[in-house]
Amino acid sequence: MIRAVLADTGPLYAANDEGDQHHQLALRQLKELARNRRDVLIPYPTLLEAYSLILFRLGRNAASGWLAEVSDAPFVNPMPEDYARAVTTVRTLADQKITLIDATVGALAVRMGLDVWTYDHHFDVMRVGIWR
Repeated sequence: MIRAVLADTGPLYAANDEGDQHHQLALRQLKELARNRRDVLIPYPTLLEAYSLILFRLGRNAASGWLAEVSDAPFVNPMPEDYARAVTTVRTLADQKITLIDATVGALAVRMGLDVWTYDHHFDVMRVGIWR
């Protein structure tokens, strides 16, 4: 059994932005995950989104430093069926503002049987397991 969670962008960003409302929570949770020997798997769509947010909100140096920090993390690549399921999810829940990135991470989590480390309520709406 894999002892891991899939990372959403929110906690990864919050851990790096001292001004983020979830900064301290993200740091505590990172310590808890390490203490419980749970791997934090980073889906490639999350990597791309988090890097972009850090770059545009915190600057090039912060983005470069963060990328170096996570470069040894275990990354997970969604499969074509994850993207197809994500498109179906976005269409089915059209009354919600669910991004295709979140829907893809949700589909990946379901397929892998993992919870998502997130602060985004849309994962609840998609009925995806959340690690809190």
